[in-house]
Amino acid sequence: MKVLFVMLILAAASIRSVAQIKAAVAANMKFAFEDIKTAFSKKTGYEVISVYGSSGRLVSQIRNGAPFDLFISADTGFIDSICVSGLNAGKPEIYAFGKLVLWTVKSMDLSRGVSLLADSSIRTVAFGDMKLTVYGPAARDCLKKVDLWDNVKDKAVYASNISHVAQFIVNGSADIGFCAKSIVLSKEMNGRGKWIEIDSTMYNSLPQSAVILKHGEKNHSEITHALFDFLYSDDSRDILTSYGYKVP
Repeated sequence: MKVLFVMLILAAASIRSVAQIKAAVAANMKFAFEDIKTAFSKKTGYEVISVYGSSGRLVSQIRNGAPFDLFISADTGFIDSICVSGLNAGKPEIYAFGKLVLWTVKSMDLSRGVSLLADSSIRTVAFGDMKLTVYGPAARDCLKKVDLWDNVKDKAVYASNISHVAQFIVNGSADIGFCAKSIVLSKEMNGRGKWIEIDSTMYNSLPQSAVILKHGEKNHSEITHALFDFLYSDDSRDILTSYGYKVP
């Protein structure tokens, strides 16, 4: 009887381990994806382990053999590089468009927009890494468009991903910074400081894509496809919209 009981426990543990996948997720999606995977698990019973980071770093990990099943990127370019490397098992699809904000926890007149960044009172401005993130280059493009980049670039402090940008801003390491709208709208950051949304015509659009990876297709095909499909469902679209994303 005891042997049978132990076998049942082991069998249950085995089933549980199979019904679990690992997703590589861009840092701007951290809070939104936590809600998405909770809704997914509640609906399907499957578990999702999410690893967050800059899209550039995640690409490097995938290329180096990290056992990710699904890649949820901050843009299409990083996804395309995965496809060029032949590490995908399907076609990528855009799930949302990101939005850029200017954010501070200090006393500043944000009604002036990005022009205030030229003030001598502002000594540090946080940006996402220019090679590893898409929000960093978007912020730089915005400042170049209004001829402010040369006045601001020496004040720039760079973070490896957009979550770290948020940390710089919230803990005061930077006076102000450019971040993702999805971060400032999260429950964790709600009410911390003040922010303004940057006009989307000031930078190139930020289409965010996802793709099933070969590891997921080979090892957890059913669950990986289920999560991929759920990312484009009405439930996920509602969550993404609540975090400030534009959905296609």
